[in-house]
Amino acid sequence: MALMQITIIPLGTATTGVGDYVADVERFLRDREVAHTLNDMGTVIHGAPAELLRLANEIHNLPFHRGAQRVVTHITLDDRRDKDRGLGEKQEAVLQRLAGDGK
Repeated sequence: MALMQITIIPLGTATTGVGDYVADVERFLRDREVAHTLNDMGTVIHGAPAELLRLANEIHNLPFHRGAQRVVTHITLDDRRDKDRGLGEKQEAVLQRLAGDGK
């Protein structure tokens, strides 16, 4: 399994706000029961690489349905094959290291 962070940036809209577009992505993932975490700069999704790339294509197209004229999509795919990592495990590993520092 892999992790993918995806960020969509709709352009050619009447406003600088993107909350409605982000809500569309969140609804899309919830409706499909896809394991994911929304953060301030994007969405992290857990799954098989081929499935993640398929989802990225669908997510990329969502803003066009709302009238965006141009969409820039940033994708980071972390496909680690030596061990399976889930959502939040990287953060937890760093927090454990910090706890060991006593700080």
